[in-house]
Amino acid sequence: MDSSEENGNNVLQVPEVELIIKASTIDGRRKGACLFCHEYFMDLYLLAELKTISLKVTTVDMQRPPPDFRSNFEATPPPILIDGGLAVLENEKIERHIMKNIPGGHNLFVQDKEVATLIENVYSKFKLMLLKKDEHAMKNLLTQLGKIDDHLGKKGSRFLTGDTLCCFDCELMPRLQHIRVAGPFFVSNFAVPNDLTNLWKYMSNMYSLDAFTQSCPADQDIINHYKLQQGVKMAKHEELETPTFTTSLPSGI
Repeated sequence: MDSSEENGNNVLQVPEVELIIKASTIDGRRKGACLFCHEYFMDLYLLAELKTISLKVTTVDMQRPPPDFRSNFEATPPPILIDGGLAVLENEKIERHIMKNIPGGHNLFVQDKEVATLIENVYSKFKLMLLKKDEHAMKNLLTQLGKIDDHLGKKGSRFLTGDTLCCFDCELMPRLQHIRVAGPFFVSNFAVPNDLTNLWKYMSNMYSLDAFTQSCPADQDIINHYKLQQGVKMAKHEELETPTFTTSLPSGI
């Protein structure tokens, strides 16, 4: 386990929670581009900001996992949550544990069927666009992004369900970041349209939050995530690139 970050100063007064996440597939040390790792990192970071927990985040290079990781967790890939010595290994169980067992966690999990339905297919439509690279698949993704833009416009709030961040935001925003960064890289005529002004305002709000920027992987790691899925090898010069993080809005928005 190569690196760790800690949040929260009153270690004696609040429980320490450890989140083990996948490391970069480029350097094996910094944060990787696992969407679930990013989502739960955001959830827990928000709770650490509220001082309900002390958060430790540990990256593991899954291409060369250390012996203690293999002996403790066998073949289970991150994310892995460790709370009071209890290891929680599956995504749904991690989500449930944050909601029911982590102090303050229940406040992140709001019930909103409309929002849940609105965001559930956006990533699968993005993956289909990467596979097909045709106008139809791109149009389907843009239509879904348009629906999210419409919802945000009608809601008139900073985030999906109101002016407070919730689990749906921690789920959607990492996926929007992948769409924004990897979409144009693999599909040359794709871009998040500038006229989706509510969506861009939403992303700008998210970019202003430490919970997002501290948990966000580098652009290069997001792109390499999909290169590996497509069986494309990274060029040597790409391995040596200084990591960049796209967290600003395009000019004219």
